[in-house]
Amino acid sequence: MTGGPSARRPVPPVVLALRRLPQPRLTGLGAGLFAAAVMLTLGFLDRLLLDGSPVVYGLLFLPVSALTALWVRTADLVTAPIGVPIAFAVGVVPIAGGTGGFGGQAMAVVTALAVHAGWLYGGTLVAGLIASVRKVREMGRRQHLARSSASGTAGQAKAAGTTRAEGRSGVSGPAGAPSVAGEAPGGRGGPGGAAARRRPVV
Repeated sequence: MTGGPSARRPVPPVVLALRRLPQPRLTGLGAGLFAAAVMLTLGFLDRLLLDGSPVVYGLLFLPVSALTALWVRTADLVTAPIGVPIAFAVGVVPIAGGTGGFGGQAMAVVTALAVHAGWLYGGTLVAGLIASVRKVREMGRRQHLARSSASGTAGQAKAAGTTRAEGRSGVSGPAGAPSVAGEAPGGRGGPGGAAARRRPVV
């Protein structure tokens, strides 16, 4: 049969593709700057090439959110779901289409965020899920290391106690046992001891 223990299940192509991706470890600030820079660049490209298509911008926001959550370091995982919405707001400026100065541009950005809130929530959800999975895996790895360290320490202590017990039993063995009274040739109970106790009769 081919279903023995040595048979391995085939790895999905998506997992292989993810494994080939670079694995940088960004700080929380670095991850936020990365997401904001990428989304701003994509926003300008969307405006130049596709006349500011919000659907394309939203679709591109999803993988950027996933990469941000994958590349942030473990200590700053909580910043991933916080940084990607800010990056979305930064990148939506070029495609918002506001006119009339700063006030008109700000109102256009707020309107675009309200209209395209589904993409914003979707990307934030993706980043939050990936960060949560990574956090759970890190906690499990730490618990496994703690259990392994505790079992190793207990095994060393048990081995040390066994060695000490064997050492004590070896010292009190027959070869090293002291002579008992009455067993030694010159002891009190042997012939030499009896002759030593006798005194000549005058």
